[in-house]
Amino acid sequence: MPFQIIRNDITKVTCDAIVNAANKSLLGGGGVDGAIHRAAGPELLAECRTLGGCATGSAKITKGYRLPCKYVIHTVGPIWWGGFFGEKEKLESCYRNSLQLAMEHRCESIAFPLISAGVYRYPADQAVKVAIEQISTFLEDHEMMVYLVVFDRKAVSAGQKRFREIGEYIDDTYVETSMRYDIRNRKQSLPKVNTACNEADTCFYQEKMEKAPSPQAVREKSLDEILETMIDESFSEMLLRLIDEKGMKDSECYKKANIDRKLFSKIRSNPLYKPSKPTVLAFAVALELSLDETRDMLMKAGFALSHSSKFDIIVEYFIKKGNYNIFDINEALFAFDQSLLGS
Repeated sequence: MPFQIIRNDITKVTCDAIVNAANKSLLGGGGVDGAIHRAAGPELLAECRTLGGCATGSAKITKGYRLPCKYVIHTVGPIWWGGFFGEKEKLESCYRNSLQLAMEHRCESIAFPLISAGVYRYPADQAVKVAIEQISTFLEDHEMMVYLVVFDRKAVSAGQKRFREIGEYIDDTYVETSMRYDIRNRKQSLPKVNTACNEADTCFYQEKMEKAPSPQAVREKSLDEILETMIDESFSEMLLRLIDEKGMKDSECYKKANIDRKLFSKIRSNPLYKPSKPTVLAFAVALELSLDETRDMLMKAGFALSHSSKFDIIVEYFIKKGNYNIFDINEALFAFDQSLLGS
């Protein structure tokens, strides 16, 4: 099942489990920890008193009480001391242990905050990277809907250094920024049209007209005959053919595409399935298609890439760079306030 970055208050996310960025005592605190305890009610604190605290990098589970979830998984993230005291490894352990607990309790969905990125001072951009790496690794072998809930968009901001090259590419490509220049120079760039027609041109077009079917002949063909001779391969048929040609398993493809297994089953069983544009592009990324191949796949579903869309330009940027990691692409799309790929 897919992974999504969303902007929300984690106490309002409806899923099987939410993760609490707790302190070692598990008795509540500030930030996300305090908000979860307030929303869950005093019953949560009473159960936490029975757990005997929690070590950094570990995780413990309680009921959700008044929260819109079955469980709260409490994990203790590391305090940032410059990255020289095993902070990254401890943060990775928080995600792994929380996901393991969720799996043991048969959770189908889980929501994480950005662990340690608040009062524990872990740099937000590095915290996001750790979260995405650990969650995507887990999803390679497991089925679960995972949310990374970002309350403050600054944590995944387009102004960050790693997104600046993408921003420059958008500025260079985006139609809106260059439209005035194009219109101003269009008259100068348009070629002059030669209206004269020589004898060779006349013969060529006359021959074409003679070979073309007459309107009467076209009318005599039934709609069924026209459809039979002209209808093209559908999106679903193209997708399944490419999966076979790439030697991929279905599960490998839909996981790399960040697509839900149930949605993939619908696509497989319906040759005329009409997908959304993000779904088409997600499969193009999973199959590691070239830009021309991606355009072909989009066309099968009735779409096209456009330089008037930041969403399209960002996906195009990653394909040109040969980066087909859908989680990297979605992180960039989120940073630029665009829809994400996949389900």
